[in-house]
Amino acid sequence: MKNSIISLMAIVIISFESIAQDLSPYIKIGETNETMQQAFEKITKALESNSFTILGSYNPSNKSTLKVIAFTRTDLKEAVVKVADRGALAAVFKVGFVSLNGKVTISYTNPEYILRAYLRDNYNIYKGVFQKIEADLKTAFSTIGREFKPFGGTVKAENLKKYHYKIMMPYFTDPIMLNEFSSFENGKKIIEDNLKAKKGETVLVYKLIFEKENIAIFGIGLQNNVKGEAHFLPIIGENNIAAMPYEIILQDKKATMLHGKYRLALNWPELTMGTFMKIMSTPGDIEAVLKTVCK
Repeated sequence: MKNSIISLMAIVIISFESIAQDLSPYIKIGETNETMQQAFEKITKALESNSFTILGSYNPSNKSTLKVIAFTRTDLKEAVVKVADRGALAAVFKVGFVSLNGKVTISYTNPEYILRAYLRDNYNIYKGVFQKIEADLKTAFSTIGREFKPFGGTVKAENLKKYHYKIMMPYFTDPIMLNEFSSFENGKKIIEDNLKAKKGETVLVYKLIFEKENIAIFGIGLQNNVKGEAHFLPIIGENNIAAMPYEIILQDKKATMLHGKYRLALNWPELTMGTFMKIMSTPGDIEAVLKTVCK
């Protein structure tokens, strides 16, 4: 009986520590003196060697000093797509590259941070799958660097499922409706055609289609020099580049996006209100562009 009580107390303590810990949105892999292309090729090989699939890559803000790779894996996709409320958005992780002063810094989106935020109360249901993915990522990236240093601000793990920047600011569950189509196939075609035409000065970085579930995710670069990435990234911080690109999610007939005041704040949680005010127009600018892509 005494041993049972001790074991129970240990479980409670471990559980409490897990939810009370601070999490950061990014993990730094390390720095290299190699070129951006060499670093890109090494990361690509490391991911593919551990059963991850590269979905696409691009240079945010059209800068050669910035690069992002988007990737996924089958077990990740199969788990997150079961969460009906935009859970499929958690199927894509990113690696960011920043070249500065002859060195390339490599980082990636922290899976636990994103998964807790996007899946909310469903996170623990598939926790075993996610922990395996996290371990495999560290194994893959340990061939490139061994820092694995969290950065980019912190949020308590338990607070991520109900994250919002400030009072009256939107939550994950407050998405913006971009358009409702006559069918999933019709919506997919319209979005694909508009992206092919680079409507709204956009570029398609990746698309991920869940055919059986009628879900499609489009990762979209925002290339307008005045209102896009070139405007807001230097203000809020290019070190967090793995936050990009922005997404449209099409579920059945409805295309939505996460609210900019949620999506940007989640990925830049250490932003001061003063800095946030400098990009006050950005959430609306992104919404306008992505609505154009859906018309």
